[in-house]
Amino acid sequence: MTAPAHEDLSAGRVVLETLGVTKCYHLGEVEVHALRGVDLSIRDGEMLAIMGPSGSGKSTLMHIVGLLDRPSTGTVMVEGEEVSDMAANELAAVRNRRIGFVFQSFNLLARTSALANVELPLVYAGISGAERSRRARAALERVGLGDRLGHLPNQLSGGQQQRVAIARALVTEPSIVLADEPTGNLDSVSGVEVMTILQELNAHGITVVLVTHDDTVSRHATRAVHIRDGRIVRDEPVRDRIMAADRRAAVVAAAQGEDAAE
Repeated sequence: MTAPAHEDLSAGRVVLETLGVTKCYHLGEVEVHALRGVDLSIRDGEMLAIMGPSGSGKSTLMHIVGLLDRPSTGTVMVEGEEVSDMAANELAAVRNRRIGFVFQSFNLLARTSALANVELPLVYAGISGAERSRRARAALERVGLGDRLGHLPNQLSGGQQQRVAIARALVTEPSIVLADEPTGNLDSVSGVEVMTILQELNAHGITVVLVTHDDTVSRHATRAVHIRDGRIVRDEPVRDRIMAADRRAAVVAAAQGEDAAE
């Protein structure tokens, strides 16, 4: 396994770590080995892409490091704390305090405003109404949706819905954001806008983990881990990194040209 050349891996705090993690599902009499002894360390401030085709184990790995699932064997550490054997309520507390999630399907409540969708994690955390509203407004303004607070999801574009989902991930002030195929349901312009936001968050010190099968998306990261058949097969720096903010004007111009041609 090759250490990324862009950083000294002896420096920096490990915020997510798996040691010998396996995951086996039992489907009737059939055993499906989704992960086969995965060792992975993610350091504070990294922007990491977990790459792999469908069925490779990348989403299973994300669910385990995000504390949404447990490994069959092995150890999971979050900011130096072993979480593998924690009770469900303890896992939920760690997850809600330290990790924000962004999913391909947005997972917004359809009949609830953007503001109320973003407030939801704070409701579970027992935050007062006034403080929930203040923090949710600030998160939506951070992703450029300060003028869409009262809009329902069906009144927003796909890109705007994903930005609401990013704001919801940020409202608990996590140190880590996990994004599962964050541009998978978006057009090219919305996709580059979402990647711009994720890179800006990373530039401000948030650790970002992208799970994707798309090489273009992975090139927005600083490091790429390739997984196949439940094993890490490559771990390398991204040498031709894409900066989304630099691409945005070109992507918008190309989309406008296609619209004009139609």
